Amino acid sequence: MNTPAQVIGGALVVLLLSGCAGSQQRSGEALEAARTGFQSVKENPDVLRSAPKDVIRAGESLARADRLSSYWGSADDVSHYAYLSQRYSEIAGQHSALSLNQERAAKLELERQRLQLALREAKLLSVQEQSNWLEEQMVSLATTETERGLVMTLGDVLFDAGRAELKASANRTVLKLVQFLRLNPRRVVRIEGYTDSRGDKQENLELSRARAQIVADVLVDLGIDAKRVQVEGHGESFPVAENASARGRAQNRRVEIVFSDEQGRLGASR
Repeated sequence: MNTPAQVIGGALVVLLLSGCAGSQQRSGEALEAARTGFQSVKENPDVLRSAPKDVIRAGESLARADRLSSYWGSADDVSHYAYLSQRYSEIAGQHSALSLNQERAAKLELERQRLQLALREAKLLSVQEQSNWLEEQMVSLATTETERGLVMTLGDVLFDAGRAELKASANRTVLKLVQFLRLNPRRVVRIEGYTDSRGDKQENLELSRARAQIVADVLVDLGIDAKRVQVEGHGESFPVAENASARGRAQNRRVEIVFSDEQGRLGASR
C-alpha cells in the first residue's frame, strides 16, 4: 500500500512530465515558425539588399535555437532564440518595405520634377502653336472616336508587369495629355483601367483601378484640377483582344482616357 508521501511524489512526477511535454511542444512550434519566417526573408532579394544585418541576426538566432533543440538546451532556451529569430525576420521585412516605399517616393518625385520642367519649357511656345501641335499629337496617340467619346489608349508598355507605377517612358504621353487639358479647360476625362484575364479576378480589378489612379494622380500633381478627372477600374472586363495569346493579353492590359466634349460632357460610363 502506497503511503501519502509516495502518492504525492507520483503526482508531482506526472505533473513535471506533463509540463515538460507541453514546453517541448511550444518550443517546437516556435522553432517551426522561426524557420518559416527566416526562409521567407532570406529568399527575398529586396530584403537581403535593404536589411542584410537583420537577416544575418535572424539566421544566427535560428541556428542557436536548432542547436539547443538538438543537444543540451532547455525548451525555454529554444523558444527564446526561436522568438529572437522570428522578430529579426519580421524587422528585416519591415525595413525592406520601408526602403522600397522611400525608393518609389523618390522616383515619383524625380519624374514629377522632370515633367514640370518639360512643361515650363513647352510654355515658351505660343498658345496657338501649342494648340496646333497638341491637336496633332493627340491624334498620333491612337485616339479613336467611340460611343463613349474620344478615347486614347495607354498600352501595357507604360507599366511593369503586375505593378501600378508608371515607367519613365510614359512621360511624353502624360505630358501631352496635361498640355491638352490645360489648353482645353472645359474638358474633363475619365481614366479607365483594364487587365488581362490571368490571375485572381478581384486582384485584377484592384490592379486596374490602381493603374488608372496613378495616371490620375500624375495629372493632378501637374496642375490639372482633380474635379476634372474621374477614375474607374474594370479589371478583366471588356477585353479588346483574345486572352489566349501573349499579344492579345498585352492589348487587354491597358489604361483608356475618355475625353468629354468641349462643353465638359462625358459619355456614359461602362
